[in-house]
Amino acid sequence: MSSPLDILGLTHEALCAEMGLLHEKPGKGTFHGDAVFQALYRHGTFDPASLPAFEANPRLAQKAAERFRLAPPPVTDKQGDGDTYKFLMKLEGGLETESVVIPMRQYKTLCVSSQVGCKMGCRFCETAQMGFLKNLTSGEIVAQVFTARKILNEPIENIVFMGMGEPTDNLDAVITAVRILADQRGLCIPLSSITISTVGNVPGILRLAELAQKPLSEGGLRHLRLAVSLNAPTDGVRDGLMPVNGSWDMAELKAALQRWPLPRPQDFIFAEYVLIAGVNDSREDALALAEYLRGLRATVNLIPYNPRRESPYARPAPESVSAFFRALMDAGQACRIRGTKGDSAMAACGQLGNRALSRRRRAVEAAPSAA
Repeated sequence: MSSPLDILGLTHEALCAEMGLLHEKPGKGTFHGDAVFQALYRHGTFDPASLPAFEANPRLAQKAAERFRLAPPPVTDKQGDGDTYKFLMKLEGGLETESVVIPMRQYKTLCVSSQVGCKMGCRFCETAQMGFLKNLTSGEIVAQVFTARKILNEPIENIVFMGMGEPTDNLDAVITAVRILADQRGLCIPLSSITISTVGNVPGILRLAELAQKPLSEGGLRHLRLAVSLNAPTDGVRDGLMPVNGSWDMAELKAALQRWPLPRPQDFIFAEYVLIAGVNDSREDALALAEYLRGLRATVNLIPYNPRRESPYARPAPESVSAFFRALMDAGQACRIRGTKGDSAMAACGQLGNRALSRRRRAVEAAPSAA
């Protein structure tokens, strides 16, 4: 028999199709697959034999229990800073995911990772110092949300793909995970409450923009939200901070952002802007940023820099942040200042990652093989 499938990585349709292969009668997979899917995500349990749908067919329940595996990676650590904390889950092979629970006024946001490490190389980011170690599977992505809701009992209602990794660099797994998270028969997180954040991968943005044209019921991702890590008002500044700008400059990036569908008046793109003292935080930078964003329906998220380890950069003074904010507002650009949460536990924006994992991986790869 083939290895058990990670059930958290299966969409409703995929689970029903797999269940149909186990069923003795063609066409019956949907009924039983739906029962398993709803029990899994609404109640956090996977026990086909306990479900009424399987009472008349215990053999099918046994087959399902053998075919599918519910084993989210174990939580190995929680590191808190007030009500904000990150939890780590240990993957096979010794790597680990990092996810951050962030309290909002009436609900909680979960910042999820799509990779272990990252290959984008942003110079101000802790994750970039790890390099790239692994693409997470769709099941490993969904497991972060499942664990937060069903094991840690957190009222997660908003998902942001702003943890470790570049989501558009692992887009197939991310898209599958988003479909699972948004399914109304399961976790039922609206697409308007799921945000994909990218450093500015133009092909990835265009692929997501095409999907965002159609509703979920037609295979699309309409109302999915997009955030772009801009962090600079000009190519000259961005080149020094983000190597990705060498692949797609700011003009190409803006052209891609103009393709993003915003069907409702309340829809907009998030322009993430990490303010770094003496690098991108002057009044001239603010005015240039407002000019760049002109013609885009965007809101700037101002993020005072959360220093990585051994960082050559510094967080700007509060008065500099306020002055930058006022300059943007005076120029007619919508913006808001994102409060710093989790920095003392290395759980804030740009601080996720365990460099020791990279060192161990390089040591193993460099070691001579046994004769």
